[in-house]
Amino acid sequence: MKLYGIKNCDTVKKARKWLDENGIAYDFHDFKKDGLDEALLSRWVQTIGWEALINKRGTTWRKLPEELRDTIGAQTAHEIMLDNPSIIKRPVVESGDSVSVGFNADEWAERYRA
Repeated sequence: MKLYGIKNCDTVKKARKWLDENGIAYDFHDFKKDGLDEALLSRWVQTIGWEALINKRGTTWRKLPEELRDTIGAQTAHEIMLDNPSIIKRPVVESGDSVSVGFNADEWAERYRA
C-alpha cells in the first residue's frame, strides 16, 4: 500500500494514525515535498477520474479564479493538479490495482483489514 498526501494535512494524519493503529504497513509519499509525477497523476485520473481527485472544499480551489472553477475540464484539472498538488483531495491510496481518495475509518476497516 502506498499513501500519498501532504504530511501536515489533518486528514492524512488521521489516515496514517489509523493505519499505524491497525498494523497496516504502508509507504508514505508527500507530494508537496517529494513532487507529483505526471504518469502517476495520469494513472489516478484514468482509474478514478479527475473529478474525484479535485478537493473543491479546500483553500486552493477557492483561490482559483471563478471563471476557471466554472469551466474546468480534464486537461485543465490535470495541469492544475501537477502545478499545485495541494488541490488534490487527500489521502490518495494505491493498494494493489485500486486507487481510492479520502479517509473514512469505517470504509477503510472493510477495505484494508485482513
